Amino acid sequence: MTKEEVDKIFLEAYEKASTTSLKFPPDVMLKFYAYYKQATEHEGIYRPASGNDVRSAFKLNALLQVKGMSVKEAKQAYIDLVNENIPE
Repeated sequence: MTKEEVDKIFLEAYEKASTTSLKFPPDVMLKFYAYYKQATEHEGIYRPASGNDVRSAFKLNALLQVKGMSVKEAKQAYIDLVNENIPE
């Protein structure tokens, strides 16, 4: 797939995920978060807002798990996650 094709499908998947009324377990939500941030942040790893709350720790852990992914890999993983969890 070309970069343009992946970008188009990624944007469609993002729109689908953004508009769904489905509720997901926290682990799936963290995957959505991490793949999206890895796919869209272009200046190194994105760090959630500082704080000592558990939510920030889980977000940071999710981001560290995708740290080595390229933008294209993260977009494809996000697309796959949408396809697995949100029916047509």
